[in-house]
Amino acid sequence: MCSPEEEALLRLEEVFSATLARINSLVLQPLLETTPEPSDAQGREGLRLLQQLHQSSQRLWEVTEESLHSLQERLGHQDTVGLESLLLLRDADRVLQVHVEYIESYASCVVVQAFQKAAKKRREFWRGQRKALWQLLSGVSSEASVGTALAQALHQPLAHHVQQYVVLLLGLGDSTADPHPTRELVVHAATLFGNLQSFMSQALDQALATQALRHSLSSRLRDVLCTPARRLLQDSQDVPVTVTPLRAERVLLFDDVLVLLQGHSVHTFDLKLVWLDPGQDGCTFHLLTPEEELSFCSKDPQDRMVWQWKVTQAVCQALRGKKDFPVLGAGLEPSEPPTCRCVAYTFHAEGQLCQATYEGEWCRGRPHGRGTLKWPDGRNHVGSFCQGLEHGFGIRLVPQASEDKFDCYKCHWREGSMCGYGICEYGTDEVYKGYFRAGLRHGFGVLESAPQAPQPFKYTGHWERGQRSGYGVEEDGDRGERYIGMWQADQRHGPGVMVTQAGVCYQGTFQADKMVGPGILLSEDDSLYEGTFTRDLTLVGKGKVTFPNGFTLEGSFGSGAGKGLHTQGVLDTAAFPPDPSSTRKRQLGVGAFPVESRWQGVYGPFRDFVSAGCPGDEQETLLGFHVQNSRELRKSQEYLCCERAQPEPCADRMEDVLDELLLHREPPALRECLRKALSNSLHPLGKLLRTLMLTFQATYAGIGASKHLQALAQEEVKQHARELWAAYRGLLQVALQRKGQAPEEDEDTETRDLQVHGLVLPLMLPSFYSELFTLYLLLHETEDSLYSQGIANLSLFPDTKLLEFLDVQKHLWPLKDLTLTTNQRLSLVRDKCFLSATECLQKIITTVDPREKLEVLERTYGEIEATVSRVLGQEHKLPMDDLLPLLIYVVSRARIQHLGAEIHLIRDMMDPTHTGGLYDFLLTALESCYEHIQKEDMRLHRFPGRWDSREHW
Repeated sequence: MCSPEEEALLRLEEVFSATLARINSLVLQPLLETTPEPSDAQGREGLRLLQQLHQSSQRLWEVTEESLHSLQERLGHQDTVGLESLLLLRDADRVLQVHVEYIESYASCVVVQAFQKAAKKRREFWRGQRKALWQLLSGVSSEASVGTALAQALHQPLAHHVQQYVVLLLGLGDSTADPHPTRELVVHAATLFGNLQSFMSQALDQALATQALRHSLSSRLRDVLCTPARRLLQDSQDVPVTVTPLRAERVLLFDDVLVLLQGHSVHTFDLKLVWLDPGQDGCTFHLLTPEEELSFCSKDPQDRMVWQWKVTQAVCQALRGKKDFPVLGAGLEPSEPPTCRCVAYTFHAEGQLCQATYEGEWCRGRPHGRGTLKWPDGRNHVGSFCQGLEHGFGIRLVPQASEDKFDCYKCHWREGSMCGYGICEYGTDEVYKGYFRAGLRHGFGVLESAPQAPQPFKYTGHWERGQRSGYGVEEDGDRGERYIGMWQADQRHGPGVMVTQAGVCYQGTFQADKMVGPGILLSEDDSLYEGTFTRDLTLVGKGKVTFPNGFTLEGSFGSGAGKGLHTQGVLDTAAFPPDPSSTRKRQLGVGAFPVESRWQGVYGPFRDFVSAGCPGDEQETLLGFHVQNSRELRKSQEYLCCERAQPEPCADRMEDVLDELLLHREPPALRECLRKALSNSLHPLGKLLRTLMLTFQATYAGIGASKHLQALAQEEVKQHARELWAAYRGLLQVALQRKGQAPEEDEDTETRDLQVHGLVLPLMLPSFYSELFTLYLLLHETEDSLYSQGIANLSLFPDTKLLEFLDVQKHLWPLKDLTLTTNQRLSLVRDKCFLSATECLQKIITTVDPREKLEVLERTYGEIEATVSRVLGQEHKLPMDDLLPLLIYVVSRARIQHLGAEIHLIRDMMDPTHTGGLYDFLLTALESCYEHIQKEDMRLHRFPGRWDSREHW
């Protein structure tokens, strides 16, 4: 059975629907019939607001009709239609929103006095409608103006209607049983419309206060400050307050901005960017804005509280983006605006950010978090901010004078300046990858021109305050030369080595980019000049030239205009040709720049990172970041996301990296752990290794591939191994410290060297092997050529004749192992004897690890002895006199290319603990074989009658 409240609601909706229809025909329609359209801006604005009010009234009538229909359905089918079917209950929020829109439209019309202005335009018409208009009203004096009557007609019925809603809904709630499921709906609706009453009253009060303010302002200020949607919340003329340091004459708090009037100046502050700090005393509080800090002071503590409360609630309202409902600041607890916000703002004060627009996260008046800065000149910065300054990873685009050219900086920033690792791609197509400090290149970095540049170059090395300083390598592609050495103030300065594409090498002292004073020059034919140079690398003064054939020329050198080089001295022709080993000793750079100090810009930051405890937030700053190529970004300013490529899960988390090291501290787990770390480009050790590879390639590949740099490269590889082991140890100590475990004791030199050569060097050597082995090839090219010729000559011998030629005792010949066909003789067999040993030795070139190469050599020796033991029918240990000719035979049949380079690389890189042991003995034996084979060509020519390899056997 329907309640009396439901029946009363039905009648209420019927009356209100009819009233709205009458208001529409009697008031709204005539108000809109103003022809022609107003020519002034205020008139057009008033007409627009009246049209908006008419649309809101239409929606209000439509929702009232819906509510009426739902009530009729309920009363007509009360047995089948439940109370929850009423529109006022099931969709109370939508009904409320329609009422709020109408109230806001009505309040905007009140602000601009749209009703009074419209009534004046059609004064005669409204005089005739006066009687009908007053019938809609109650409690309005007959002396009131038509404008006032129109305003009341559009407000009074709604206010009465909402009031009745509240009464009837409260009654309906009382009549509904407590456990009834619709009771919550009824209580919710009653609460909403109760709040709507407060909101309507406040909205009207604010509109009237704003209307009054418009009359008190000059036309200029009215145009600047007054809009129909803006509402005045507080005026210092009503509640006095003093603002410093601006000394404002009048303070106006609107629902979206705070305005300070000072003479002819108007200072406006967006409330979304206002933070409030309560003062220490009872009469002051502070406001923080992006460019000002304001102090509000009042003699009366009560006045201060009013302003502080109003500002606080206004900021909350502005951040919500809509007017408060039910009423400004209402609620059990006072609202507190969030400290962190996301807003756009354009800076005006002089400074770095002048005219820049920042859009992003803020905290207490400063950009803080992720955001975007845009300057009018086209500069853009996207990234992280801290307390108003660029801090963290960021991408900045700086336009160049030429069209569509940008400098793109993808860097880490600290307190507004680039600091840490960064990648900069310039509009000139030059690229810098390296470290910064205070906005300048500082530390290790690589600057490279575009490959197609007219004068291509690449500098890999150290920087100080934006200039090349310290140890570095520069490749000049245009001149075909590479400089390796010291720099100062962007110029070559100090000891240095110059390597040219023509094969000429210089070593000496450079000053202001020029080599001066004593030095050496090595030509491609191994001629050596030792003496002094002029700044243009011309021989001058006393010097000595040593020619490849051993002749020397010592005296004074000079040059005249157009006369070429001339000398006066002594030519010594008595010397013998130098031994190739003495030529190999002509290594450049060794001792000039100690290996420990060459790449401190790479090692140093890593050591500092470890010393600081490997903080995760500095990992990218130190070791670089993973960012998608920005070539396309540089052509456009649509790069707001600037997402970096996401690293593999857990690959870059320092906690996981350190935990992994703790779990694998004992061999062979340690070896596998280090192997994975060094092969992973996201692991700290892997990143360090790749940077060292970059420096190595820049120094020794391409133009720099000179045999005179072999010793420099060899000691550098060993130093890198030591530094990588030290880096691992540093990470391990941090891991132990984080777990609260005791640190490991410091290693002695012997233990460290054992781990470096036995563990780290074999793992990292493949990364440097290509460039390093190339230098060994160049250095031993002459010997390897003789060796190759010897191999070619020996390969013409069949097995038995070669064994005889090498003086291998016949009882050691493995002839019974050979299987012959009917038309074969032993004297014609080739490449069959000691086949297992030969195949074993050939595997020496399948690995880069010196220890594995030595193990191959050891197995080869074992295969030789096994073959001999089988021939003799008993186990036999070969003495050196028997082993050497057999080993020469196996080496000649293995035909290993560049054996000299292989032997010397093994000798230089093998573990020092093997010195004097079995491996050392076997390597010495292999060296003897190598030297013996080089001499075979001369030996064959000395005995042409007996050892003519072309003889048909």
